[in-house]
Amino acid sequence: MDKKIFYLRRCRAAAEEAGRAFDMNPRVILAQGALESGWGTSCLATEHNNYFGIMGYGASNAWWHGERVELETAGGMVHYFRHYTSPRMSFFDFARLIHTGYHRAWSFSRIPEAYAKEIAYSPYISELNGDNRERYRHSIIALEEEIGRMMDWDEGMVA
Repeated sequence: MDKKIFYLRRCRAAAEEAGRAFDMNPRVILAQGALESGWGTSCLATEHNNYFGIMGYGASNAWWHGERVELETAGGMVHYFRHYTSPRMSFFDFARLIHTGYHRAWSFSRIPEAYAKEIAYSPYISELNGDNRERYRHSIIALEEEIGRMMDWDEGMVA
């Protein structure tokens, strides 16, 4: 099965539930998860259910209970990342983080272009990790549109 279809079928319900719980656009949540995890194929996603590259710091909460894993990044730096018991926990913790820590971006989640700009130019990403803010912004917009088309296609296949 195509990795994009697999990702959508595996994570869509979690994104929709998290979107309802935190009043966020689930397609934006799915787009950012796809970008951060390579459509769910990254080591963090496959082995640790961390679809958003969320670092393993901060207080535990209802969706993250403090478990973390130490990994070396492509640049050779070692970081702690959050480990989740399921994709659902990752999606809920991400939506919680955006709602509480990136409130301005959260407030624009129903307008994907505005959300993408706000999150790309926030501390969520860092040039120190090699991130390119403008490329990140464009990627979220493109992925949100692609996911929308995929969801329409998938619903047509089910009907």
